Amino acid sequence: MTDAPRGDRLAEQVADHIRGQILRGELADGAPLPKSEELIQRYPVSMPTFREAMRILEAEGLITVRRGRLGGAVVHRPSAANLGYNLGLVLAAQHTDIDDVATALRHVEPACAALCAGRPDRAETVVPALRALHEEYLARIDDLVEVVGVSRRFHEALVSLCGNPPLIVLAGALEALWSSHEQDWATRIRETTGVPLRVRRAAGETHGRILALIERGAADEVHRLVTEHLTDAQRNPSPAGPSAVIDAALIRRRPQP
Repeated sequence: MTDAPRGDRLAEQVADHIRGQILRGELADGAPLPKSEELIQRYPVSMPTFREAMRILEAEGLITVRRGRLGGAVVHRPSAANLGYNLGLVLAAQHTDIDDVATALRHVEPACAALCAGRPDRAETVVPALRALHEEYLARIDDLVEVVGVSRRFHEALVSLCGNPPLIVLAGALEALWSSHEQDWATRIRETTGVPLRVRRAAGETHGRILALIERGAADEVHRLVTEHLTDAQRNPSPAGPSAVIDAALIRRRPQP
């Protein structure tokens, strides 16, 4: 009994050290961890303690452990997509309506767009990326599922390019959750009523206006336009009705970084 707490503490210390290396980028995303034999030499602990450290990191989503002859551990840096997955689980457990996610996005995404417009380096960092996505949207406008995917990437870029790390993470998690919902909706609706081409073109025109306002640095104007655009666009993805509760369709698989 007296050895268990010490073993737990040692496992946490090993996990703490490896976690720090992952967060600092010393262990690259997608890279394999060193073999267990090498790590045990580096961290002189028992095999059960080492395995517990690996379980801690795996539970946090920082590594994936593959068992078997070709096994080993692969590093995953934390991402907004994974946070979106975990957020989805929490909200599903609370029986949260997807409309609440939409409401949250209507508040945070316009703020991110305004920050994009306020970036002094927006001509190099923001505008080219948004323009490329806008052009891709127009090129794929005939395919509903494809164009919805590009549209979501445009909106996600408004967040990821805003330059504010806390907003990028928090709003990015909401975007990831809404994107999963909207992509699922697009797949279903294509097989039933579809979305008129004129509606897709109107959305594309609005994206073009958003891009132009950001390029001009018109933060207040782009904030208003994105709010209006989201209010209008979010009326569409409601295949289960206006009070659809977040469910397994949105979180059917854990996103891999």
